[in-house]
Amino acid sequence: MFGGGSSLQLFRAFGIRVGVHFSWFLVLFLWIVWLKDSFGNTLTNPGEGFTAAVIAAFLFFGSIVLHEFGHALVARREGIEVIGIDLFFFGGYMKASRDSDTAGEEFRVAAAGPAVNLLIAILGAALGVALVGADRFEDLALLNGTGQLVEVLIAFTVSINVVLLVFNLIPAFPLDGGRLARAIAWRLTGNRHGATRFAAGMGQLFAALLIGYGIWRVAGSDPGGGIWYMALGFMLGSAARGAVLQSAVSTRLEGVTAADIMDAEPVTIPADLPVLRAYEDFFLRYQGWPWFAVVEADGRVAGIAHRAAIEQVAHEDGRLAVRAVTADGEQVATDATLEALAGSEPLRRLGALMAVDRDGRLRGVVTVEQVTRALQARLAPS
Repeated sequence: MFGGGSSLQLFRAFGIRVGVHFSWFLVLFLWIVWLKDSFGNTLTNPGEGFTAAVIAAFLFFGSIVLHEFGHALVARREGIEVIGIDLFFFGGYMKASRDSDTAGEEFRVAAAGPAVNLLIAILGAALGVALVGADRFEDLALLNGTGQLVEVLIAFTVSINVVLLVFNLIPAFPLDGGRLARAIAWRLTGNRHGATRFAAGMGQLFAALLIGYGIWRVAGSDPGGGIWYMALGFMLGSAARGAVLQSAVSTRLEGVTAADIMDAEPVTIPADLPVLRAYEDFFLRYQGWPWFAVVEADGRVAGIAHRAAIEQVAHEDGRLAVRAVTADGEQVATDATLEALAGSEPLRRLGALMAVDRDGRLRGVVTVEQVTRALQARLAPS
């Protein structure tokens, strides 16, 4: 729910990009500095304090990444396009193309992240108790007593996931607890926008409490910690206000789908047409078009034909059928919402998407210009 701007890609998993903002490197450094002495006092070998701090910092952010993957994989299963996951100064967030369409969808996506933290905590606690016993493991989880490197790191991982679980379940939007509260209110009232205002109001109240607590810390003996709480409160409050605005926009976009704005009679190339004919009849005729949709006789999409590929093959073996030269193209369902189209990364990148029905038959083409005009019409002042 937070963040924005550019980020540096770390890796991709399950087809999802994971990146970091430059602020993440600062907090990584601060975490290591803060944890080094604590681990040095807890480990049986104090000289391993720095090593433990480095590993623990990555375990902490690894837990956040797994938390966000919980959201992302469930969102994808619900049909929500996941653009990526980013880590930044205050944690991480999943970027999605659209908001949830139903209260149940919102609840499942919101609950997935905390469920991952709960699972990590349970598995880690079971392993830790098996290694050192319940009483000693509890002490290590609180960074009391002493233990070996592996024992302390397991205890730390359990502790930090419990903290992440509890914090994220606070019923203050845009935290996961706030999203769960919104889903429940949405289900009870049937009013998504009203539920968002309710959850966001709780989020703004929590943000005000954090800012107030930060001011109290600044006035006391911990200005650094106080500034951190104030900044976190400011970001939560801003995100809550933004959620209300986004919900209002989503409400105004309801009811418009790809079928309403697409070109229902796009120029297409028959899949069995020879490449030379396709080059002469389509690419030479429509000079400004970089690609065309290729369709079979029954209307199903065979792929897309790119100008460069068709031109090359036309001079080598022009009798070859176009379907043999097609590439996979980005598609969108005809019932995709205008909100989903507005947030579609493939649409921004390619400029147009093929709109298909449930049987994979091409029904039209949606362009960036069509989406832009529809947005302007819907969001224009009454």
